[in-house]
Amino acid sequence: MSAERRVHVIDDDDGVRASLGFLLEVAGYVVTLHDSADHFLAQGEPDPGICVVTDVRMPGVSGLGLAARLRQFGSPIPVIVITGHADVPLAIEAMKLGVHDFIEKPFVDSALISAVQSAFASIRGQTEVVVRRENILARLNGLAKRERDVLDGLVAGKSNTLIASDLDISPRTVEVYRANGMMKMKADSLSELVRMSMLADGV
Repeated sequence: MSAERRVHVIDDDDGVRASLGFLLEVAGYVVTLHDSADHFLAQGEPDPGICVVTDVRMPGVSGLGLAARLRQFGSPIPVIVITGHADVPLAIEAMKLGVHDFIEKPFVDSALISAVQSAFASIRGQTEVVVRRENILARLNGLAKRERDVLDGLVAGKSNTLIASDLDISPRTVEVYRANGMMKMKADSLSELVRMSMLADGV
């Protein structure tokens, strides 16, 4: 099965860990079990495209500590935190750390499965954004210098006349560069071009 369907379950309770692993395997996921966040981190940098399900309170690195560590690494891995000691401040802290979901015990099986499905959907969304950004950057790199100058002016909100003045070319020439640039970018409108520019800039 694809690594995109691999879930790492982290819990220091043997029974809970085994139960969560069985539930997720029955749901069609490939599961790797860890008795601590320290053990998970000791395996090296985790592969992208996985999901982590972790208890919040464990010896060593806690579930929230793991989420913070992954965030420091710049990892896009979604983390689902399970806790039997939920409170509002804890939930808020989890969300600030970028935790994908926060599930309180006891929970129904479907709640966890739904959270994991949502986590993988978010990974697919991130992947699609990365691919789209790479495509846009490739198109930008394929523009002639004047085409890029004109499109940059358009994105900045400048009129054809002002762009022509800035570049010391005629408005008609601006229109030609604009048409060629829009065609190369595959942008059907100025608003689409602006959205492409924002995505290319990581906004």
